[in-house]
Amino acid sequence: MAKANDLTQGKVSSLILRFYFPMLLTNMLQQMYNIADTAIVGKGLGDNALAAVGNMSSLTFLVFGFSMGLANGFSVITAQSFGAKDYSKLRRSVASSAMLCLVIALVLTALSTAFLRPVLHLLRTDAAIMHDGLVYGYFIFGGLIATIAYNLCSCILRALGDSKTPFVAIIISTIVNIFLDTFCIFVLKTGVEGAAIATIFSQIVSALICFRRIRRIDVLDIKAEDFRGNGALYIELFSNGLPMALMNSITAVGCMVIQYFVNGLGVAYTTAYSACSKFINLFMQPSCTAGFAMSAFTSQNYGARKFERIREGLHVCLAIATISYVVLGSVMVFLPTYLARVMVSGSEPIAIAKTYLPICGVFLFAVDFLFIFRNGNQGFGKPLIPMISGIVEMALRIGVIALFIPAIGFSATAYAEASAWIGALILNMCAFEHTLRKNTALSPANQEKLSSAA
Repeated sequence: MAKANDLTQGKVSSLILRFYFPMLLTNMLQQMYNIADTAIVGKGLGDNALAAVGNMSSLTFLVFGFSMGLANGFSVITAQSFGAKDYSKLRRSVASSAMLCLVIALVLTALSTAFLRPVLHLLRTDAAIMHDGLVYGYFIFGGLIATIAYNLCSCILRALGDSKTPFVAIIISTIVNIFLDTFCIFVLKTGVEGAAIATIFSQIVSALICFRRIRRIDVLDIKAEDFRGNGALYIELFSNGLPMALMNSITAVGCMVIQYFVNGLGVAYTTAYSACSKFINLFMQPSCTAGFAMSAFTSQNYGARKFERIREGLHVCLAIATISYVVLGSVMVFLPTYLARVMVSGSEPIAIAKTYLPICGVFLFAVDFLFIFRNGNQGFGKPLIPMISGIVEMALRIGVIALFIPAIGFSATAYAEASAWIGALILNMCAFEHTLRKNTALSPANQEKLSSAA
């Protein structure tokens, strides 16, 4: 049997960095194989196929983001239980999370496949890419249960301080994904469905690797009774997971509105926006990963009532985000043409991408810091703040693009993103600081100090 990783003991910076780097490589590999997917589709099937797959990104974010938010929210309860050394609740939380995710996977699969066509029409999807978009979407959403299974398993492992197993899983699944992508598209000539099949199969591989690891963790020796009599725990899991799921979905709605305006400009703009979105998602990963580390670290130490350690963890994660911004933001500002050429062939989409990437590169600091503070709030078990910030993001995205796209065109999409990031950052930063100061003042260790001083 294997042991979980206790983040409440030991040097803070060392713990976070050891936890961070395997998770960073995991997330970067995920994004790299998403980019490889996109590049293979673009080079093998053409810009229209790339536009069709990219056009699905906001819709897949809506569905996948909802399920990922639930899994993240559920895992906060798992991490807090582990930090408090309440192993009975830990086992029951994992068992209950698995049951809930199974039901949610079935419901989301039915809804997403049933409403795919009308939603694509609502997004003003061009007729030239509608067929490929439908084919890709039906396959991807049909395999949703594999994605949710991987999300849940990886979140449970991270809640217990294990970032290495998801890394191994992603290495293997990335190799599988790229091989199947290339084989299906260039050898079997399958079209966009080949890319979808490769993605689903690779997610199954990832989920199985993570599940095997979970079965070997000593504190997760789950029995049949852990699945029974968990009504109150279901409510606690949902009260923490649902706001985080809604936050992702609300953010996705804002992205879908952006996609609506972009699609109205023509296929070349859809292609450019798809390519740019892939790079932004990739360049967010160092800070996004630091946010996941902040969530796990905060959750365990909140359960253990060690608030000064949370402050130390915040400083480490913010340092990571700052370095990420300086390096990757500079690449977006100074090398946009080289980035665009990786995925698109036409001169028009490349020229369009050159107007978008530098603006987002300048403001990348806002979303980098947002990941840290938002995940910190989630680690405190305060999911309503991130959900409200999701509403703020959506409102700013929609408001800015609706107001400015008639005047400045496609560049308005970049300013809409930047304004959403800044607005959400301010809200999450203030809420995190308030919660941390309040809990630190009321902590037993601080009360002892005050008593001694008196």
